[in-house]
Amino acid sequence: METRFQRLLLSGLLIAASSVALAQTDAQDETQSVLDKIVTPDMERRHIEEDQLDTEDFEIGAYYGFMSIEDFGSSWGWGVRAAYHITEDFFLEGNYGKHTGGESTLEIGGGLPALTDAQREYTYYDLNLGYNLFPGEVYISDSLAFNSTFYIVAGAGNTTFAETEYFTYSFGAGYKVYFTDYLNLNLDLRDHVFERELLGFNKKWVNNLSANMGINFFF
Repeated sequence: METRFQRLLLSGLLIAASSVALAQTDAQDETQSVLDKIVTPDMERRHIEEDQLDTEDFEIGAYYGFMSIEDFGSSWGWGVRAAYHITEDFFLEGNYGKHTGGESTLEIGGGLPALTDAQREYTYYDLNLGYNLFPGEVYISDSLAFNSTFYIVAGAGNTTFAETEYFTYSFGAGYKVYFTDYLNLNLDLRDHVFERELLGFNKKWVNNLSANMGINFFF
């Protein structure tokens, strides 16, 4: 009889333990369901893929811009450019450009002999070392962004004006936007500085400022 009582007691304890375990499981499931509703946001995450730039190191392009030729007005002109990217930060750049000078105030006033059309041709070439100072991105919209970089350049070259050649220092800065992995647009400001001796007049440190827009290709 004692054995039967013990069995009944043991069965009751097992049933009670099972009920408690089921109740705890139901409570945990309910708690997890509430937490999921609170913590998990009901939104779709955007998957963004960023284009990688070509691994080629060479770049060629052309540009068009406006130059202020000191004492000879301003004019529109064109140029071509080639670059070799030494590293991700440093690059070598060569430029060739052409503009046409206007009449100076001295010419208009009769104080300086007039230049011929051929003498008004302003051409230059230079070799610069460039540095990509601030690589980053430019956002056009919430879903459209392009790689970009702000860069600086400095170097030297040669300028021909009034049928005379001048050793020239060049320096400037620009901003470049990469539309694809091989095509980019750049905007830059440059200064070409040299000592000019023209028709008996000597002027030290002539500044010829230009603003250009160009298209470039990697290959």
